[in-house]
This record gives sequence, C-alpha cells and structure tokens, in this order.
Amino acid sequence: MRDATSCTIHPAVDLSEFSSLTVPTYRASTIVFEDARSYATRTQRDLDSYFYGLHGTPTTRTLEAQITKLENGLRSVIVPSGQAGATIVFLSVLHPGDTVLVPDNVYPPVLDFCVNYLEPRGIHHKIYRPDGEGIENLIDPSVKLIWAETPGSTTMELQDLRMIAALGKRHGILTGADNTWATPLQLKPLDLGIDFSMQALSKYVGGHSDLLLGSICVNDLELRKKLRDTMRMLGIGVSPDEVSLALRGIETMAVRLAHVGKVALNLAEELASRLEAGSVLHPALPGFPQHLLWKRDFSGASGVFSIVLSERQERRLDEGLDQLKVMAIGASWGGTRSLVAPMSVKDARKFGQAEHQRIFLRINVGLEDQEDLRADLNNLFDILSK
Repeated sequence: MRDATSCTIHPAVDLSEFSSLTVPTYRASTIVFEDARSYATRTQRDLDSYFYGLHGTPTTRTLEAQITKLENGLRSVIVPSGQAGATIVFLSVLHPGDTVLVPDNVYPPVLDFCVNYLEPRGIHHKIYRPDGEGIENLIDPSVKLIWAETPGSTTMELQDLRMIAALGKRHGILTGADNTWATPLQLKPLDLGIDFSMQALSKYVGGHSDLLLGSICVNDLELRKKLRDTMRMLGIGVSPDEVSLALRGIETMAVRLAHVGKVALNLAEELASRLEAGSVLHPALPGFPQHLLWKRDFSGASGVFSIVLSERQERRLDEGLDQLKVMAIGASWGGTRSLVAPMSVKDARKFGQAEHQRIFLRINVGLEDQEDLRADLNNLFDILSK
C-alpha cells in the first residue's frame, strides 16, 4: 500500500482495554458496508440501524435512547430545534383537509406555521382556550391532531393533558404536547395518554445556551416511522456535535433543574408578596389559578415564570432593565445565566384577557447565587415602582 493510500485509510487499533465515560462523537455522511449484499439491502434495515449519516449515528441513537428512557416511551427522534419538533409532528400526521387544534397560548412560531404554511396548503387549525373549556365543541371529522403546550411559556396557563388524551382517544384523534418547561423529569405526557411528547433540548437538556435541538418521543412504532419518513423526505438531520453537547448537558440536568426550580419558586414567592395580587404567574404558587392541576400532574417546577406588569411599571421598564447587574436580557431559557425577556401577547391571542394587554416579564432563573438574583430583581422593581 503506497503512502497516498495509507493517508486515507486509518489503521485499526486495539480497543479491548479502552473504556470511557463519554459517548464518542461519531461524525459521518458516508456509512460503509461489509459486503456488496449489505449495501444492496441497506434500505431494508430497520429504523434503529444505519445506512446514511443524515439519519443518525451511534451518537444520535444514544441520545434518542436516553430521552426515550426519561419519557417512559418506546422510541424518540432528535430534530434540529423545538420548533422543528412541533412542525415535524404536524407534517407527519396532517393532510389537506385535516384540522389541528392548538391552544391560545401556543408558542407563536407554531401558530405562524399553522397560519402561513399549513393553511395555504389546505391544512386548517382551530384555537382552543388554554384551560380547555369548550374544546370538544371544536371537534369535527376533519380534526386529526390536538396540540398542547403546558404551561404556555409566557402566560403560563396549563392544559389538562389527561382530559385531552382521553378526548383524543374517544374521537380517534392523535394528541401531542410541548413539554419543554417541565422536561420529562417533572412531567411525563406519554404516561398521561398523550401520543407525541416534544421538548426543545436547547433548553434544560443542553443547559448552556449553546445548542439547538429538539426531541419527539412516542409509544407507537408506526408513529415513529411517520416521523422518520417525514424527516427523510425533507432531508432533516442533526449534527453529531450538537448531539454530543446535549449528551454532556443531560448528565447534570436533574441537579440543575432541581436548583433553578427551588430558587425560582423562592423568588416568585417574594415577588408575589410585594407586587399586585395575581401578577406573578408561577404554577407552583398556591394562588395560581391552576395550581391544583399542577400538583396533580407535575412532580416539580422549572426555573421559568412570568410577571404581569402594570401600566406604571411598563413606563419605566427600559430604564429598569438597563440597570440589571446579574441577569441578562434575552429570549430562550434553561442555561446557566438568568434571563429576563419582556413579552407582549396583545395581538397574538384569540381569547383575550385583561392582562393580555399588558407586558409580561418572563424570568428564567440560572445558576447564579440566589442573593445576587434577589438583589437584581428588587432593584429592578424598585425602579419600576417609582
């Protein structure tokens, strides 16, 4: 073998006495086969096997298996973002003439997808109240999917997943839920009867604000096939490097989530004692309208909650935000840094409430010291209350 050839073919090394705690990062576009027959029959392999890098490597399969175990599911797929998780579910089960039901507190890009992508292609949507009131009245033969987001990431309303799952089964309708806020550590939608459990791994699984991924977990192999077929036809895959970051982050997720959940609830309780009644929106607060539903279905709370600002507070919001010393201003959540994000839902809701005309200040608690965060928030609301 000449030198030029030796440069392209890596020598085999003995791995028999090597073992590591980390999952190798397998990067591959081409996957090679042992013989001609294996290559000729590659498309006949099952979906857990390998035949092209776009559809997964052992790195991807490891994360899929870990998510599946946490979700109490059968199989998972990894997708490029949480938004991709929702849209891939929709595209996998909806056809022209079908209808999807989405809650009024759904992630705005998901509603945008319904309005500006699905509707022009003959797939319709109806919006239901976040508390589920009247949802059964929206069901007709065209409804093929009910989507939930619990809690909504700005206004924090919860959906009753048990009720939605039972409703779907009664009418032969599939159901799905965005479980990003709680993660499967605090809520297991599949255990409640939901068909698709989706989460943005960019948040608590990644944990460091440096990756974009999502996951969809199911308890039905045929549903997994529909998801994988959609991804294959659209050419959707994920980078093994991103997956490696998620595999690193998931190792500390339980510790991080417990910490931020405790600190967030402490801060929410303190803010609730100084601000207008009902203005602090956190499902674990006893005064939260759906607190009993949270207690029934969730085993904990994450580090995200919202505050409804008064008109007076809104007027000095920019001044107050500019004085933050510890918390950063930015969207997303789940990383080590605490974030604040002013949010408006004024033009995004069908079922308007009085508070929907106000600005919501979404708080994401990170890993900073609680006293530093308390001081930052107290200073912020001192300024807003002047």
